Amino acid sequence: MVDRGGNKTSMTVSGKLGRSFISTLAAGIIFGFGFAYVILNVNNAPLSVVPQDASSIPTAIQIRIEDTHHRLDDHGHGRSEVETDIHSHEALEDAAGPLGQVSGHSHDELTHKDEDTIAKQLFRDVRVLCWVMTSPKNHQKKAIHVKKTWGKRCNKLIFMSSEKDDVLGSIALDHVQEGRDYLWAKTREAFKYVYEHHFAEYDWFMKADDDTFVIVENLRYLLKDVDPNYPIYFGCKFKPYVKQGYMSGGAGYVLSKEALKKFVEFGISDKKKCRQDHGGAEDVEMGKCMQNLGVEAGDSRDSVGSYRFLPFVPEHHVIPGHSDESFWYWKYIYYPQKQGMDCCSDTAISFHYVSPNQMYVLDYLLYHLRPYGISRQITDLPNTPIPSTASKNNSIILVTNHTIVGSSSSLSSNSSPILSPKILTQTTSIPQSITNNLVEDPTKASDWLAPDDRRS
Repeated sequence: MVDRGGNKTSMTVSGKLGRSFISTLAAGIIFGFGFAYVILNVNNAPLSVVPQDASSIPTAIQIRIEDTHHRLDDHGHGRSEVETDIHSHEALEDAAGPLGQVSGHSHDELTHKDEDTIAKQLFRDVRVLCWVMTSPKNHQKKAIHVKKTWGKRCNKLIFMSSEKDDVLGSIALDHVQEGRDYLWAKTREAFKYVYEHHFAEYDWFMKADDDTFVIVENLRYLLKDVDPNYPIYFGCKFKPYVKQGYMSGGAGYVLSKEALKKFVEFGISDKKKCRQDHGGAEDVEMGKCMQNLGVEAGDSRDSVGSYRFLPFVPEHHVIPGHSDESFWYWKYIYYPQKQGMDCCSDTAISFHYVSPNQMYVLDYLLYHLRPYGISRQITDLPNTPIPSTASKNNSIILVTNHTIVGSSSSLSSNSSPILSPKILTQTTSIPQSITNNLVEDPTKASDWLAPDDRRS
């Protein structure tokens, strides 16, 4: 091209370069948005449920499925696109607790004086060790608030971490890494530690997270008539992946003395019974291991079928319609659960995804607030819990509070020798002297049972 002075210019070349650059830029933008759209849709796509019998799936594929399942949230559960509640530890990452000391109420106050007499008795009779899963970054953000609230009601409280903290009381576990992809390995090491250091001192061993709130008195109430020498564990029971069900990791679960012994002595080192690497969802892997070891997944619901271990905050469970029918929880729960106030037991044991501040709110509502004129006194607790007695021919007589409540032949063959509400039919009180003899020889109880409760 020639200008008015007869000089050649490079406008043609520049124009071509300009159009080429714009075309390339536009193509890059379109490709970038398209690629981002595909990635986002793949990450949010619903994951197919792994069949219970996954033996036909190649191992590599099983690991990939389980690891993806685990990454959906901290305990391997899906997320709904419409949910607004906190359903992961990351959502509580920036939640802060009080900076200073939160004062409590005195036990000498009129509304609290001598109200914990029975709780103190159960503290002596039902010895519970609580261990809390935490990490160094959460020692002062979360774990310390567990120690200042519900944790002090355990017979023994230990925080399991990768770093020792004398102020918190955390243990630096061997051979563990932090992160949700290592929770199963950390759980194995934690239970191994309490077995090696505290097995003889306690009857029950409770695992919880640093955002779990536990009403320990209600836990002891559930366990007081259960023999800790029977292999069983309790929690919020889910039904996928494990035939007998498994317990939600976030809501916490508690192992009997015998269950812990089986897990450490026969499970951890046996690749046929328990997963050996760090992968997999912690609660699912524990459930598989417990089933392979013959440890029963117990039913922790109360006498009217209400849940005691709850995997979310109270609001999520109490408000009807808080989560829609497509939410994963409704597909996972082992037993039906009502919505509204009937969702949760009057003797509820745990809630999950509780922020540090909410720890103190729950502590106040549970242990300090008292509606005037409403009495909560309980006076019918037995002096000492009487362990269940089992025999191979199922001729079990269940005795509690010096009252015979029935013969275990009414139980199914896979039921545990514990006091289930389903078998509490007619009862017949008997003298304590007779009860003492029955504990030694349960077969002598037939004359004391109501006619409908006698079994051949």
